[in-house]
Order: sequence, then structure tokens, then C-alpha cells
Amino acid sequence: MASLPLLPDSGPRLVGIARLASHGESVRQGHEVEYFTLPVRSLLNRCTGSRMPFTWTINPYRGCEFACKYCYARYTHEFMEMRDGVEFEQKIYAKQHAAELLHQELRRVKPGEEIAIGTATDPYQPIERKLEITRAILTEFARHSGLELGIVTKSALVARDIGLLHEISRNNRISVNLTVTTTDPDLARVLEPRAPRPDLRLAAVKKLREAGIRAGVICAPVLPGITDSPKQLEAVVRSAAEARASYVYANPLFLKPCSAAVFLPFLKEHFPQLVADYDRRFKDRAFLPAAYRKRISELFARLRGKYGLVSASRWQREDKAVPSDKQMELF
Repeated sequence: MASLPLLPDSGPRLVGIARLASHGESVRQGHEVEYFTLPVRSLLNRCTGSRMPFTWTINPYRGCEFACKYCYARYTHEFMEMRDGVEFEQKIYAKQHAAELLHQELRRVKPGEEIAIGTATDPYQPIERKLEITRAILTEFARHSGLELGIVTKSALVARDIGLLHEISRNNRISVNLTVTTTDPDLARVLEPRAPRPDLRLAAVKKLREAGIRAGVICAPVLPGITDSPKQLEAVVRSAAEARASYVYANPLFLKPCSAAVFLPFLKEHFPQLVADYDRRFKDRAFLPAAYRKRISELFARLRGKYGLVSASRWQREDKAVPSDKQMELF
């Protein structure tokens, strides 16, 4: 398969991950999405700083086909000299030899250190059906014991690996987190154009729980004026309870400049009445004000009490799931 460099030879000299990405080979093309192989030197990435609730991250892919309009991870493509935020969902890289690298690197993990899979890209996006990189990673984990593991996904495809996840859980601690931004399928299709329907994700939670696997729901991001009414949020919590989720919690919207470049035009097109409000809320900041975060946290506490749920998995805590710029450079 011929190499398909993304930048012309006459452009600036590329180094590091940008140089590796430029030599990726095309894997598949369709509906304006193209996949490339990505040769990498390491799979396991150490996180530093107090904001992170886990010590290590693994992202089997770079970029994500689900095209969620609010995605905070879009700017990770900037490390490959791709400045258009839309390229995050159009040019996606599959990491080569992932399981082999993991086998070599797991000795770096000390007891009690958590590993999070899928913090900057969905490990179960559509190409996973063909490439099975995430499955290969889980197969490697199944050979070990004493690990603390967590998965974050919007895909019901995770249920494919129930047998493997159950095998891992025998000798390790593992949590599977399904993100459900809204239970409204029409709204979800607008916000997350290529992600599986919310009911399919919740059905996956139920299947995981029935198999004895720890699985919960992340309501994230909570979008002011779009998904944050008490009625909407209660629908998420109620659905999580019906799916027998181990826990449920919420994280409000986090809007970095690269993400805002995609999200704000989307907002103007679909929710023009909210543009002025968002301009005010996110003026000179990426996070919503503390008062808003507190209100959502308190609402979720009440809803969890009503439906008999707890707040979070062991390795992820409310309001502490957003990586910093420096940490994201490692992905």
C-alpha cells in the first residue's frame, strides 16, 4: 500500500509525531474519513499533574470518526501539524504493533497505578471492527494480574469484548465507562453525528453488568442550554439506573480554542439563540464558571440519591477528567 504523506515535501521539516504521521499508509477511505497507520515508539503514556485521576493512558488511535462537535481532544492533531480541527474526525491514525509495545512497557506500571484507555480518542470507533487494536490490547492485559484499568467509549461495540473483559476482571480491577450526553436520539445525532445511539450505549452497559463487569455512565459534556435541564439530566441518570450502571457522574463542557473553532460555528447553525450566552460563558476561558459546575454537581448528587446510584468509578472522579495541554501532548 503506497504511503500517503499529508503535507507537501516543500513544506516545513517535520519532527517527532508529525514526521511519523506523514509516513502513515492509508487503511480505508469513506464518507470523508480516511485512516492511516501510525508507527509509534510507545503506547503507554504517563500522565503528570494533580488534575488527572489516573497515572497512565492508552489511545489505540489518533483522531475519532464519531465527530462529536464538542470534542476537547481535537487539538491533539496539532502535534502532527494539522491545524484544522475538522481533520481530527477525517484523518485518523491507527497505532501499529500496539499489543507488542504494551507487552514491553507494562513493567513500568507500579501496583496501584491506574491505566485509562480512550482518553483522547474512542477505542471502539468503527475501524476497530476491522483492525481490532483495542481487542489486542485487552488480550495482552488478560495475561497479567494486579492491574487497575478503565475504558472510556461511546460505542456499543465494547460489548463484543465481554468475554475478554470478564477474563481480565478475574485478576485485575477494570471499569468500563459509557458516555451518554443525552438520551434524546435526535439531539444525539446532531451533537455526535457518527456515534452509536444513546439507547445502544445503555444497552451495552446493561450487558456488561449482567456479565458481572463494573460499568458506569458518564454524562459528558453537559452543554449549557442544550442538555443541562433537570429533566434531561434526570433522564440520563434514570436510564443509567435502569441499565444497572455501577455509577453515574457528569462533567460540564470544556472548550479549548481548537474545539471552539468547530463547536461555535455548529452552535450558530443549530442553536443560534445560544451564541451570545456561550460567548459570555467562555470568554477568555476554556472551563465553565465554578458556579455552573457546582450546580451540575449538586443536581447529580440529588439524582443519584433518588435512583440509588454512586458518583464515579474508582479511577475517575467528578470534575477531574480533563487532561492539560502538556499531558495531551503525550497521547
